[in-house]
Amino acid sequence: MQKTDERAVGAVEPSTGADVAVAVPSARASAGGPRRDWPRHWPLLLGACALSGPALYVLSRWMEQPAMQAWRTVALAVTVQALPFLLLGTALSGAINAFVPARVFTRLLPRRPVLAVPVAGVAGVVLPGCECASVPVANSLIGRGVTPAAAFAFLLSAPAINPVVLTATAIAFPGHPEMVLARLLASLATAAVMGWLWLFLGRDTWLKPAVRHTGHQPEQSRLREFRRGFQHDFLHAGGFLVLGAMAAATFNVAVPRTVLDAFSGSPWLSVLFLAALAILLAVCSEADAFVAASLTGFSPVARLAFMVVGPMVDLKLIALQAGTFGRAFAVRFSTATTVVAILCSALIGGVLL
Repeated sequence: MQKTDERAVGAVEPSTGADVAVAVPSARASAGGPRRDWPRHWPLLLGACALSGPALYVLSRWMEQPAMQAWRTVALAVTVQALPFLLLGTALSGAINAFVPARVFTRLLPRRPVLAVPVAGVAGVVLPGCECASVPVANSLIGRGVTPAAAFAFLLSAPAINPVVLTATAIAFPGHPEMVLARLLASLATAAVMGWLWLFLGRDTWLKPAVRHTGHQPEQSRLREFRRGFQHDFLHAGGFLVLGAMAAATFNVAVPRTVLDAFSGSPWLSVLFLAALAILLAVCSEADAFVAASLTGFSPVARLAFMVVGPMVDLKLIALQAGTFGRAFAVRFSTATTVVAILCSALIGGVLL
């Protein structure tokens, strides 16, 4: 019996370190049961789970308030109204960047930048688009070798002088063709002046580095380059569009109607107020003429300023320009455009209206 035990003991192989490491946890598990490692902040997690239900209930009740319903409606309306044009603009931008050779633009535009600015401004009639679409298109034009001054003149003129906008203005102001002519001339003058100002006073350092050197990538196919450029521009600009729409909706809900009536009596205050209102409301250029026509308490010059400033400077445009060209550009360019647009509206409107 003793020999048998010795043989059994001798038959056991020496255990390795790995066997011991495995055996120790198994022994602990068999002795004390399965062990669970709880996170250190489990009381906070439990508290968040317990409060999520009441928080969602309070938030849902708050969103059903009339003011929040109006805010939600305006934000969704601005976003939905501008989204198709942003989609069209980013698709056109991707197509220009991927398929159009750079030599096409150098042939169409005059070689002298001073002359290229007004030509690019007039091109807004040939290539109509919403203000949301003009930002990515202008970015693509700069990437294809067009001078930034001409691209920015096109950026400002295309949303304001295209046939759809001018037709909508004629319908909104029946029997007043001078309003359509005043809008055309004031918008063209603002675009040309801003292009020339950028040509002589602007700096390339105010633009994002990505804007200053773009172009074809030889290793990629044209279709793949178009798809990647379209996807990047649409997703990038769409986020800034939503931010601008939310800011415009906040102003619509927060400012009472009595404030509008307080400024309608003074000629200059009415012009400045409607210019600021156009920036904050962020109405699409195809519909702003009907909004201006409804503001019957204001002078024709003030309503002209509303239609000239709006397609060139508003909250969603500032957000789009900041995301595309950089914050330094957006602050300087939008401020100067507002001043020039108000002056051009006052001068041309004072003569024609």
